[in-house]
Amino acid sequence: MPYYSPERKAALLKMLLPPLNLTMAEVSRREGVSEMSLSNWRKKVSSEGSAVPEDKPLPENWSAEARFAVVLETAGLSQLELGEYCRRKGLYPEHVSAWRQACITGQQSVQNQQKVDREQSRKDKKRIQQLERELLRKDKALAETAALLVLRKKLNDYWGIDNEDT
Repeated sequence: MPYYSPERKAALLKMLLPPLNLTMAEVSRREGVSEMSLSNWRKKVSSEGSAVPEDKPLPENWSAEARFAVVLETAGLSQLELGEYCRRKGLYPEHVSAWRQACITGQQSVQNQQKVDREQSRKDKKRIQQLERELLRKDKALAETAALLVLRKKLNDYWGIDNEDT
């Protein structure tokens, strides 16, 4: 079992923090340290009160609900408070501002989508009415053709003609 100096341990744990945000598996593969050792070092440093990353996903992989919650939590914070909040969560203020803008844009797109849906609904209703009129016209034409065929058959029977071509 190899011995790692405290400086080396700190450097490896620093790779887990932003801006690199590497996973323990990546650090383990890159540096040749077992994941168990990294996990034990992280627990030890965490118990001493230092900031170490948890097994949290990257901010880019956060769910929409989590992003929205961050936007709500940071809405009334000053820049200083926002910086502190971001350090605690392992974020950058740019993430929060981008998510805030996405929420605003999303709301606008929802309104635009509703408008598009209403317009599409109107077009669909007009198309349905047009198709129903066309279907009614074709039904009438079919009924007329069927009536003519029946009359022709009766007329042929009346005159005693077996050939339907005449």
